[in-house]
Amino acid sequence: MNNSTTAASDFSFTGLTPDLIANALASVGVDPSSGLLALNSYENRVYQFMTDDRQRYVAKFYRPARWSDAQIHEEHSFTAELQAEEVPAVAPLALAGETLHHYDWYRFSVFPSVGGRAVEPGDLDQLERIGRQIGRLHAVAQQGEFKHRQQLRADWLVNESLATLKQTPLLPDNLQQAFWAIAEPLSEQLLAVDLSRFAQQRLHGDCHLGNLLLRDDELTFVDFDDAMTGPAIQDLWMLLAGDDRQQRLLQLDALVSGYEEFCEFDANETVLIEPLRGFRILHYMAWLARRWQDSAFQRAFPWFAEQRYWEQQVLTLKEQLAAMQEAPLELRPNFNY
Repeated sequence: MNNSTTAASDFSFTGLTPDLIANALASVGVDPSSGLLALNSYENRVYQFMTDDRQRYVAKFYRPARWSDAQIHEEHSFTAELQAEEVPAVAPLALAGETLHHYDWYRFSVFPSVGGRAVEPGDLDQLERIGRQIGRLHAVAQQGEFKHRQQLRADWLVNESLATLKQTPLLPDNLQQAFWAIAEPLSEQLLAVDLSRFAQQRLHGDCHLGNLLLRDDELTFVDFDDAMTGPAIQDLWMLLAGDDRQQRLLQLDALVSGYEEFCEFDANETVLIEPLRGFRILHYMAWLARRWQDSAFQRAFPWFAEQRYWEQQVLTLKEQLAAMQEAPLELRPNFNY
């Protein structure tokens, strides 16, 4: 049986049975003493379990055919570098000398289970602490480079998203004209954004509050699955909460104040905040459409197939196009909290 063909065809992880998971873990010397608790992950399949010594672990089975082995190894090496520099980040365990394992046609890794509570959005003191931790992360990130992970680029973010959205049957016929009347001009503006004129570095890539845990009064980074190369602002802008421009400016000031204790920030990158938001809006819709045949997505996001969702997206795209016409947020020098 051709493994690559099989992996590509197992889009919905239908072959990932409890017995296969148990056998995969046993192949690297791990024997769960508890049942497998499925955690909230859609792109991959992630399970928490306990062993006889009462230690909790997490097994992550990578979505077949998404990343190459080289790309996954770079993700693992990056988290190991961060840990070596005492930046709180969850890295996979090296079992039998390896962090990435193969069983049948699946690839998986085992992580320590890291508890913690969610970080509250909008709190300026907390944002300054987060900025400090991201600054520490980026100080390490700038010491090396990715050779295999994706680079944040307007062309693949926009063009791949548009291609997917044009093929999806989920966009209602009666909204096609309204949707594309705003999606296409927004896409044209996004494609004109030249990300390459800003300094490029290794990034967490998906640095939002859901990927930060507060434990023992320490902020820990989790889920480096979307690690990539791009401008530093990519790891900051998703932490800005709310629609009020003045409040988001205060939040950005707090983030950068903490960030610059460890890493210099190029204030010119604030012009990228709204384009990056536009990329994410299109990319998120396309991601759901691309994964819709996975039953886990249909259970988790049933509203994606509803008329009212697409009506709201037309409004969201209009608002984003208008936001891109506004002057970018400007950091205020020597701001005192």
